[in-house]
Amino acid sequence: MAGLTGQIGSKDFSEQYILAHITTQLLNAHGADVEANTKLVGSANVRQALENDEFLGYWEYTGTSWITYNGNTAPVPGAEAQFEATKEADAAKGIAWLDPAPLNNTYAFAVRADKAEELGVSSLSDIAALPANEQTFCIESEFSTRDDGWPGLKAAYGLDVPDSNVALLDTGVIYTATQKGDDCNFGEVFQTDGRIPALDLVVLADDEEFFPVYQGAFTLKQSTLDEYPAIADVIAEIAPLLTTEEMQKLNALVDVDGEDPEDVATDWLTEQGLI
Repeated sequence: MAGLTGQIGSKDFSEQYILAHITTQLLNAHGADVEANTKLVGSANVRQALENDEFLGYWEYTGTSWITYNGNTAPVPGAEAQFEATKEADAAKGIAWLDPAPLNNTYAFAVRADKAEELGVSSLSDIAALPANEQTFCIESEFSTRDDGWPGLKAAYGLDVPDSNVALLDTGVIYTATQKGDDCNFGEVFQTDGRIPALDLVVLADDEEFFPVYQGAFTLKQSTLDEYPAIADVIAEIAPLLTTEEMQKLNALVDVDGEDPEDVATDWLTEQGLI
């Protein structure tokens, strides 16, 4: 990997910081000389930085590329099919997708574990049968208007929920509000978020496969991969280990325990015997 220099990018949240540092440290352990750049905000800017060769590569999510960058309105059902479709669409733009991690950072709805037991709910389909006063939701404003958000979800699951049962909150607040249970029973969350296990929340199964799959994979220019094919071998050492549950644990170290993402990356790579 000698001669490989540049920056590994990230979007502006903990999971991405951790993944950027894991990737940077592992590539450097294999002889590269790269650094992590975690300063950009917003998916579109990070993708642009890759396209403009400001970034060597970064971790992207299949649903984001398929819908946001490739302009599709409907997701492809099934993780593998969604990955193959996204990989093919981006290959036409000169961007390569390496073999993905199992993690799926999709939208989900969570509920307190004891409340789930009390109401007897384990999937989103179960909600429609509940008494109206128990069908209460906390969602973020962006989600409230997205096609792959609230309007579509209500239609897919036959939910007839009055606006008075829906609280619009900031993303971070939703987790604690769901745990308290005053504003809502069901909170919109991201599936790999470390606050889910930390607050004893459980994620309801999306049994209608309504939400797009947001499977994580390392993306880079095909030209870079052609020049340094060993990058794929290095990423293959970590990708299979990064399950949704594993990512929740790593994210919790940052978002719940306040650890530094770079330290979390170093510790994890050391524990896995990779550096």
